[in-house]
Amino acid sequence: MNSNEIRQAFLDFFASKQHKTVSSAPMVIKDDPTLMFTNAGMNQFKDIFLGNSPIKYKRIANSQKCLRVSGKHNDLEEVGHDTYHHTMFEMLGNWSFGDYFKEDAINWAWELLTEVYKLPKERLYASVFEGSDEDKLGRDDKAAALWEKFLPLEQIINGNKKDNFWEMGDTGPCGPCSEIHVDLRSEEERKLVAGRDLVNNDHPQVIEIWNLVFMQYNRKADGSLEALPHQHVDTGMGFERLCMAMQGKTSNYDTDVFQPIIQAIAKMSAKEYGKNAEVDIALRVIADHIRTIAFAITDGQLPSNNKAGYVIRRILRRAVRYGYTFLGFKEPFMYRLVQVLIEVMGNHFPELVKQQELIEKVVMEEENSFLRTLENGIRLLDQIIDKTKSEDYKVVSGKVAFELYDTYGFPLDLTELILKENNLVINRREFNEEMEAQKNRSRSATAVETGDWVEILKDDVEEFIGYDYLSADVRITRYRKISSKDKDLFQLVFNITPFYGESGGQIGDTGYLEANGEKISIVDTKKENGLIVHFTKELPKDPTVVFKAKVNESKRTLIANNHTATHLMHHALRSILGEHVEQKGSLVTADHLRFDFSHFQKLSEEEIAKVEEIVNQKIRENASIEIKNNIPMAEAVDLGAMALFGEKYGDLVRVIKFNDSVELCGGTHVQATGQIGYFKITSESAIAAGVRRIEAITAVRAEQFITDKLNTLKDIERIFKSNQNLIKNITDLMNENSDLKKDLDGFMKDRLKVIKNNLKGNISITKDINIIAEPISTASAGDIKDIAFQLKGELENLVFISGADLDGKANITIMFSDNLVKEYDLNAGAIIREAAKEIQGGGGGQPFFASAGGKDSKGLEKAIEVAKKMVLHKIEG
Repeated sequence: MNSNEIRQAFLDFFASKQHKTVSSAPMVIKDDPTLMFTNAGMNQFKDIFLGNSPIKYKRIANSQKCLRVSGKHNDLEEVGHDTYHHTMFEMLGNWSFGDYFKEDAINWAWELLTEVYKLPKERLYASVFEGSDEDKLGRDDKAAALWEKFLPLEQIINGNKKDNFWEMGDTGPCGPCSEIHVDLRSEEERKLVAGRDLVNNDHPQVIEIWNLVFMQYNRKADGSLEALPHQHVDTGMGFERLCMAMQGKTSNYDTDVFQPIIQAIAKMSAKEYGKNAEVDIALRVIADHIRTIAFAITDGQLPSNNKAGYVIRRILRRAVRYGYTFLGFKEPFMYRLVQVLIEVMGNHFPELVKQQELIEKVVMEEENSFLRTLENGIRLLDQIIDKTKSEDYKVVSGKVAFELYDTYGFPLDLTELILKENNLVINRREFNEEMEAQKNRSRSATAVETGDWVEILKDDVEEFIGYDYLSADVRITRYRKISSKDKDLFQLVFNITPFYGESGGQIGDTGYLEANGEKISIVDTKKENGLIVHFTKELPKDPTVVFKAKVNESKRTLIANNHTATHLMHHALRSILGEHVEQKGSLVTADHLRFDFSHFQKLSEEEIAKVEEIVNQKIRENASIEIKNNIPMAEAVDLGAMALFGEKYGDLVRVIKFNDSVELCGGTHVQATGQIGYFKITSESAIAAGVRRIEAITAVRAEQFITDKLNTLKDIERIFKSNQNLIKNITDLMNENSDLKKDLDGFMKDRLKVIKNNLKGNISITKDINIIAEPISTASAGDIKDIAFQLKGELENLVFISGADLDGKANITIMFSDNLVKEYDLNAGAIIREAAKEIQGGGGGQPFFASAGGKDSKGLEKAIEVAKKMVLHKIEG
């Protein structure tokens, strides 16, 4: 089977076992503060495991895009160096939510692997959890007994907690697991060493392909385990590894998942795969990383300098660096691989096809940017090498190497490679100390301790009623304390809530809780793993009573204005610019709205004006909202609603319609567009290749904006004492000012020429050296520097020491002819540091030129005298 057939066979098999096939969730996670990326197939079902969301389908199967390059599951450094680790990978999985458990999971796994995929039974091994004294858990004898129906005892292996107890993170759903491993070695190798002895020992041909996780527990913050409300099955089979086993290969990278991409890179670089270890690693790294980057961009995550965006940028730069160092790519090349990736994976992931142009533009811009960084880093590194060699050292400071890494983005391994070519090494101890210090600073800045939930009231699912109500009588069902560096907060969950939790770009509601004379502010509301979580600075004295929960109504109204305006603007942009315009991010607050969208050039003033015109026309039409709740996704698309890649949608969706503006949206909106009042765009800019950003305001803020502009206009009219021909008056004034400035510049040049000639007339000569050492009268430090460089060009053997009183502050400048610097070991920077003490200041510079500023101009003449004496001391020996 080819890779597409292998994937489809998995989905078809579980469909025959009454599993609902669902699409992959986005790789970038938006409503779980404990995770940046989907790192396992179960992430999108986490809220079901925790009991926070209802179970729609008891059996599910899918292929999930996963990314493991941060946190506990970080495989980045292995990627490319071995045959089976990846950054992004597909996880084929089947789930049972409170339905079947160990028996069916194991039986079906065996049936699929041996009867459908026809993998040799004698090459398969199963591991089971051996138990843990620490967690007071015994061996998983049930799973072992089920495997004994299919496998001889020597192919069933006990595994420790690290290998056979699956946990997504420090807290959350977990349970014992049973891994299935396959031995892909030759018959000769298998006769020499038994496969069971190589399981979980990092052998590249004896690998885990499927993990059957039996979700039974929830790991609490204190490390203890509690039973989940229901027992679940969560399985994950590495698609790329399965393809390797099915296609008789000894490396994931030799399968048809990667080979078309690898061969394309090899052709572009005029290299051959399989001939050189360093070249092969580079080819594998790039083939792996282009998949990750492309899928991240389609899921809405652009490379940036923080959080998830920084991880994607780091992966992209790692690939560029391997191409630069080992394949000779000095120009952007990765963007050209997107088409090849689409040919391999576009059939199952149509988002790649739809977003191809955007992916290519973003990747090419990132490549260009990093290649410039590499060139700058190499230039700086050359200077470090020269300095180190001139001082006859063999070890480069780890602090200097860390500055290259941290400030300039220059990879450590490339630094080490270049230094090795020059017979130098880095002080790794110093580098590691700097790296650890940075990590500690980062940890202390972001460290948050989250306590366990305290459950007060049993409740199946929290219900949001905020579309229809802004207040309600509520009960707190659970709460917990979260502590960070500078504050403690409490998270509260209610049985019902009118508060909107931050999502879809719309910020969360604020308001208050009130009961028995006690009023507690709700400072924020967020969605976390299917829960609407309300943040307060204090816990109610009695959290068990009934509270009145009240949303800040005026703030909600302003947010609704901006959210509806965002929809109207999106529709206007598509009608003016074209159907390629798609949302790439948004922020909706009470003050303003921000909208990121795909478009490949700056909007003209005419286009911006047209967008404003269309939106304000829609506002004046006072179109009423039409809401369709819980309609099938296919029906929503038929209505014209656009599904955004990177968003997670259920089978049933909510559609918001204002005449011809139709969008899938869970946010809050106005009842009729007239409520918005007025719409005004305040800025339009680029945030990445092919992605523009518009910021805009509505209602009260827009009115205030116009009022401020009119008041400014009135002030201008008052200054000109006229409201006629204002533009002509301002233009005439600017032209007059420009003419006067030219006259002034000419006057200043003549004045500087006089000052320069006066200085030349006051030269003193020592040992054929022309010495100028006196203050001058001028308006700026720039004038002194200009005179110094002019004199250097006109006079040989020049020592120039001068300065000026600049409105009570002092400036001093020193300039030497280059030959004097070498002949007399003069250093303007060192001399000026001493002289500047006389003006209560400081400065520095190069050996031939330096300047300093100070706050005491009374010491100027003394400073010049000190500098002159130091120079004469050097000249006269």
